[in-house]
Amino acid sequence: MATPSPVRYIRVQAKPNFFSPAVRPTGNIAIIGAVTAAAGATGLIPVNEPKVFADPDDALKQAPGPLGTAVALALRQEPGPGDVYAVRLADQPNVDETLAVIKTLAVQFVVIADTPLEVPAGGQPTEAIVKLADHVKGPFGEGLERMGVAMLGTGDHDPSIITGALNTDRMVYVAHKSAEDVAAAVAGTIGGYDPQVSMLLKKVGVTSAEFTADELITINGSEDDSSPPAGNNLNWLVNPALIPGQGVYLGEGYTGANGTTDKKYIDIVRTLDDLTFRLKASLITTIGELRISRTGLRALAGQMEGVLEPLRRSEVIEDYEVVIPVLQLFDKPQPTPEDEKIMAAARRDRLAEAMVQITYAGAIHRLSIKLTFK
Repeated sequence: MATPSPVRYIRVQAKPNFFSPAVRPTGNIAIIGAVTAAAGATGLIPVNEPKVFADPDDALKQAPGPLGTAVALALRQEPGPGDVYAVRLADQPNVDETLAVIKTLAVQFVVIADTPLEVPAGGQPTEAIVKLADHVKGPFGEGLERMGVAMLGTGDHDPSIITGALNTDRMVYVAHKSAEDVAAAVAGTIGGYDPQVSMLLKKVGVTSAEFTADELITINGSEDDSSPPAGNNLNWLVNPALIPGQGVYLGEGYTGANGTTDKKYIDIVRTLDDLTFRLKASLITTIGELRISRTGLRALAGQMEGVLEPLRRSEVIEDYEVVIPVLQLFDKPQPTPEDEKIMAAARRDRLAEAMVQITYAGAIHRLSIKLTFK
């Protein structure tokens, strides 16, 4: 029997239906490489089947050899990366096939285990690294943009090796004097930080001897007291005397870009990828819902501001401006005939153009201090 209730002229039953935008990870890594094990060994990961590892010891057991060693090294970085996928190459390696397998993985970094970028005398750059550079350029599905990380041979420090297809802001190259898989370690290090954090002087958990001053000039170019960072799209490992204790750090945070139009720093590429996905994930519910009208376009601007304002307050970005050109025409008291045509075209084509200008404040990479004694 229903419980009697008094007269209610209006009845409202509230049912929450909140929308949570998709979240893109920022520190996941895919490491592809060879597995070396005795004939008949069991418990190994299958070929070309990505396997997530959280325990370095498990990686060494199930993917012994270069692959397991690289995965374990990436996992041991502090702060640590997100998910680390191990992808085993076939006994007759086919890098193209394996890179195709990971194209749909939600990873932000890709490494080829124990594979330095080298150029034999009279030969071509390491083929696998060239293929990695081509892979990270995309195209990819929504939110699957990524960067590749590669190391030079131990002691190699000539940036001229990074040429042609290798020149891209989607790659990170590191010079070192280590016997370890520096590429995997650096990928693990980068993956442990938020996208907007500069990679300059971030600790890398490997051992590496120092480069000489002359070698550093070859790597980075010469800098005087008033010059900005020079840079030759090649990073290096360093143990600064000014940092207490012993440790190995990234000497810079460059991408593999070569030119003024590409993005020079790792954090810029990562932050743009993150911002792009945040905007898309937030605005997807507007598609097919908001109208190309004064009210609808204002709501659209408000949604974009809702994504960007928290980032401004947390100092991920310095400032932003959202401009929807056709909205300015809707707001005119007396639109001109040309304005009417533009508004009619927007309604007919069902296309609203919006422009977002973001001011990004990079971290200090060089500090010039002049001391005057009197």
